[in-house]
Amino acid sequence: MFMSSVSRLGEGRTTYFSKETSKVFVGYSHKCSESWHSLSMTILLVEDDRAIADALVDGLRDNGYKVTHVVLGSEAIEKVRGGGITTVILDLGLPDMDGTEVCRQIRTFSHVPIIVASARETEMDRVTVLDMGADDYVVKPFGIKELVARIHAVMRRASGTVAPVTHIEVGALVIDTKSRTVSVGEKSIAFTPKEFDLLAYLAREPGTVFRRADILRDVWQTTWYGTTKTLDAHVASIRKKLGNAEWVDSVRGVGFTLRVVS
Repeated sequence: MFMSSVSRLGEGRTTYFSKETSKVFVGYSHKCSESWHSLSMTILLVEDDRAIADALVDGLRDNGYKVTHVVLGSEAIEKVRGGGITTVILDLGLPDMDGTEVCRQIRTFSHVPIIVASARETEMDRVTVLDMGADDYVVKPFGIKELVARIHAVMRRASGTVAPVTHIEVGALVIDTKSRTVSVGEKSIAFTPKEFDLLAYLAREPGTVFRRADILRDVWQTTWYGTTKTLDAHVASIRKKLGNAEWVDSVRGVGFTLRVVS
């Protein structure tokens, strides 16, 4: 496992230590305004590193979630099959089987949201797991605040109840959905209606990789399994107008994500 020893330093604070990098990563508990959601949710944590698991269980419970922890992939599959699980947080390097196989098997009978939490960080790892049906992918090490935000995001998408957002800020990028205006720093940028819709769609969850099919369904209101040149053309135009192609990152074989550009 990437992170090995974990200690708690004060209320609401969790410290992760990486032997490989000799760095400490601190995550603070995030007391969210959506507590009524967390109180009714049971998280299944699939993690074989006891230290990491203990820290995550504490952090999630601090945020009002019920947590069930298992070590084996086979145990995770049976827990989901038994019902009552609202989100799965899944490590890939499990003792009995790879997490990608756990994801594949769960998807044969359940649509429960799955967030993969792994030290594997290559593009192919992300693509493989997302293709197997995972809803999100977070690379270790990470803080509890980020994990809670990702749980909220996958649950909103799963329930179809995304709260209306009128003002979005991602680094220097500012989007106002009421006036349909976009600016980077002090510079205002004009977009076509569909370019604006696509940019705002990606900006609502920066860092999340959106599948091409999902983008076409939600932004273009169409289901299309052929060429997606229209989407590619809009992404290219957005990159050009923003002045830096790094704003919109493509994940080969999956889709697109919005990044923060310094």
